[in-house]
Amino acid sequence: MAKRDYYEILGLARNAGDAEIKKAYRQMALKFHPDKNPGNKDAEDHFKEAAEAYEVLSNPDKRARYDQYGHDGLRNGGGGGGYGGGMSMDDIFSQFGDIFGSAFGGGFGGFSGGGSRRRVNKGTNLRGEGKTHPRRNSHRC
Repeated sequence: MAKRDYYEILGLARNAGDAEIKKAYRQMALKFHPDKNPGNKDAEDHFKEAAEAYEVLSNPDKRARYDQYGHDGLRNGGGGGGYGGGMSMDDIFSQFGDIFGSAFGGGFGGFSGGGSRRRVNKGTNLRGEGKTHPRRNSHRC
């Protein structure tokens, strides 16, 4: 089955700005969110499809490749990922949380609909090797 056009999925014109892209994704995500449509496979598929479209169209580099080459520009390390190529539901919910912030109590907690998630910023090293904490180790030089 051929992939649908990302602009079509979100109901956008090709010249849509960042704010329009975010607004369109937000509307789709609210409409098809799994917590609002429990057990509805079609809604889940629409939710994933919208998240994939947003992931590409909200990233200037991925969007430029998509605009020039279509879905082929995103394959083989080209970036798109998508829910078929490495984008997990946690990734989708992470984007969802980034868009809505703490308006819903800090996250949706995945499909379970409850609990809060702890956000981990990958790549941060809080305990740098060879570095000392200025207060705890102030006696060291």
